[in-house]
Amino acid sequence: MLNVLAIDSAMTTRFNVPLNTSAEQHIRLSNLQTVFSQACNALTPLVRESHCWNRVGLHHLAYRRLREQFPALGSQMVCNVIYSVSRACRFVYQNPASPWLSTRQPNTDLPLVLFGSHAPVYFDRHTLSLRDGRVSMFTLDGRMRFQVHISEKQQMHFFNDRLLVVMLRQIEGVFHLCFAFAEGDAQESPEPMGTNLPEYLVVREHAVESETTVLPLDIKTRLTGAA
Repeated sequence: MLNVLAIDSAMTTRFNVPLNTSAEQHIRLSNLQTVFSQACNALTPLVRESHCWNRVGLHHLAYRRLREQFPALGSQMVCNVIYSVSRACRFVYQNPASPWLSTRQPNTDLPLVLFGSHAPVYFDRHTLSLRDGRVSMFTLDGRMRFQVHISEKQQMHFFNDRLLVVMLRQIEGVFHLCFAFAEGDAQESPEPMGTNLPEYLVVREHAVESETTVLPLDIKTRLTGAA
């Protein structure tokens, strides 16, 4: 059954669809998730070096390199990797509540954003389709198809609202497709987790003695002790 994850405001709705996968299908989706996160981590050092996390700018800088390094992802999924990195870095470097806000210390090196192996995989209309309750989605070794249950109430979002995000993620070991819709002129936020970084992201920065430190994920905690 379709479950509502969260409603961020009266203008934005998010819900997820659990996928009833076989053991073989679960492995295929896990492989996709692993390679997708690896590609994200191959891109974030370039973001740190270039100070560019704009989606279009990153595409010009990194698309060909990523296509060569991760040929199994294909052209459109590489674009989704760039989108995922741009989205995450926008939250880390541009969010006024972030302790890593780039304008706060403009003359220092940016911290490095890292994606965990369970980071979500972003899809688009080229890599995922949904019709009559049947999902067809990209994997590293061909399309995978599922029959899913979507109630009439949730189906109305596909007809009446603007689809912002489609992503694959694991929730307690079960793969879900997560959808976010906007009503009217509601805009997509950089990251739908409020002021906390999602659990799949880690931010690393150099300590005084040039050692790498893994920082806490809770921005609120960091701000409490900030000057």
